[in-house]
Amino acid sequence: MRAMSLALRHELIGLGGVVERNIYLVKRYIWWDVAFFFWTVANTLTIVFIAKGIPAAGGKIDVSRVTTILLVGAVIWAYLGIIFEILTETVAWERWEGTIEYTFMAPLSRPVHLIGMGLFAIGYGVIRASLLFGVVAAFFGLHLHDANYAAALVVLMVASISFIGIGMMTAVLPLISPEKGTQLGFVAQGLLLVVSGVYYPVSVLPGWLQAVAKISPATYALRGIRHAILNGASVPDVWRDIWPLLVIGAVSIPLGFAIFHRGEIYAKRHGMLKRSG
Repeated sequence: MRAMSLALRHELIGLGGVVERNIYLVKRYIWWDVAFFFWTVANTLTIVFIAKGIPAAGGKIDVSRVTTILLVGAVIWAYLGIIFEILTETVAWERWEGTIEYTFMAPLSRPVHLIGMGLFAIGYGVIRASLLFGVVAAFFGLHLHDANYAAALVVLMVASISFIGIGMMTAVLPLISPEKGTQLGFVAQGLLLVVSGVYYPVSVLPGWLQAVAKISPATYALRGIRHAILNGASVPDVWRDIWPLLVIGAVSIPLGFAIFHRGEIYAKRHGMLKRSG
């Protein structure tokens, strides 16, 4: 029992160390983060202005509702992008800092390392997404009196488990392909954009793409969060979107560990850890 307690304490210290290290990296490059945040705000405004442009073109719709639908899509997509970016660049950051060999030789299990990166990504992403939602909602004067933010946050947290699992899978790409791996990770992110109903209903997609959308966690995250914010849905009301996220997370996390482990073995055997191109 004592040995198990000491082992758990060791892993938790390592987990905290991974999160703390990323906080220091953000502080070091804080002005880059500020610049990218303003870029994200500008990009989100461009998307949400679509709702304003429809009446100007002669369409008759509930502008406030469409604006909120697009806003939720843009914010959740930005949140997903942060998780993908941090996890996909797990290896790239180590190469830039010149610490990749030290990190991969540290007395820290790879699951703890990756989970630590994921926890940091969730915390950072929630703060950033909340600020983004608040800024854009204020810009358009949206008054979401019926919104159930607690239920929306629950859906987002459950979805984050699946996002981390998929992020672990894409994190292996820069490990086995120093030249193009990071770009391929963002290609995978773009594929989720197409099928998940970020800016349009999944029902407009061809049948085979609708089938692909059913295995995308973003599909259920967007539907559940929109239901909570637009209609004030409670957690039981969005359970139909939560349980698929739990299933996808239960599959994607172990699969992500396994894929990254195989990629790490491959990279070490072929001397790819230190290579930057």
